[in-house]
Amino acid sequence: MKWLEITVSTTDEGTEIVSARLSMLGINEVSVVQGHEAVERIMSDAVKYWDYADDAALNEQPAVRAYLADLPENEGAAERVRESMRELAAMEAEIGVPLGDLEVSVREVDEEDWANNWKAYFKPIKIGDKLIVCPAWEEVPGGTARSVLRIDPGMAFGTGAHHTTRMCLELLEKHIKGGETVADIGCGSGILSAAAMLMGASEAVALDIDPVAARIAAETAEANGIDLMKYTVYTGDILSDADIRHAVARRKYDIVLANIVANVIIALAPLVPHLMHKDSVFIASGIIEDRLDEVVAALEGSGLKVNEVKSGEDWRALEATLK
Repeated sequence: MKWLEITVSTTDEGTEIVSARLSMLGINEVSVVQGHEAVERIMSDAVKYWDYADDAALNEQPAVRAYLADLPENEGAAERVRESMRELAAMEAEIGVPLGDLEVSVREVDEEDWANNWKAYFKPIKIGDKLIVCPAWEEVPGGTARSVLRIDPGMAFGTGAHHTTRMCLELLEKHIKGGETVADIGCGSGILSAAAMLMGASEAVALDIDPVAARIAAETAEANGIDLMKYTVYTGDILSDADIRHAVARRKYDIVLANIVANVIIALAPLVPHLMHKDSVFIASGIIEDRLDEVVAALEGSGLKVNEVKSGEDWRALEATLK
């Protein structure tokens, strides 16, 4: 089969955001080309990064490559991607993350040219002390007592590779003792809430404004044997949709997660305490270093106390409790 390879040039920080944007268009077969510095780190310290890149990436700028079957129903997809990237470029200041030029290029490739190349870099990775994230086609390393989270390779965002997700998982595992209830706001692929369930949480609510992300979160949970009676997925905007807000906020959660971006976390700050009881913890990530003080100020102004901040290159994650 012939495939269309659609490449979006970006930055190392922007790859996850571009991938999420593509998923909004229903494009989930992607690979990531990291910049040469990131690739060198991946190659030299694979246990820290669950990511992938082809050898040519050593000479390339960061990019996200999306793959679509070259079929009539995909006609016009490239132009839809270009339009989406133009919209994303206009949002760069609001997002607070450098996204690069977001230039889109297209070429036709044979399936064998890409289908297996990146799998060599997509290996199981241990995160924290309790979890191992494993691609669907890989064997789980023998003798592990860790919870195993299976991720489909088509899930381009929220894979555990990016600092934002990894730091969330590391903070999350500290608070999973067994039986916790979890709310995952802006759930993406559902990796955080699914990991929480696998590590011992009793119930989880996952919410995303993007219906594609919500669908993938449910698929992630089901693929990992999570009881869907205890894993509820909502689609909608908790900030603007009163019905969604009421549905999610009708109970208090032991752990509230938000791996999004600084502006959304700031907007969520007044709502978060209503999802928490006195012993709850709020874990937030996706915060670029330059926006950390704004986020902390918004949370503390809403009745939260920031107890810990984790760093991963230019990214920050934090843990907060009620004052």
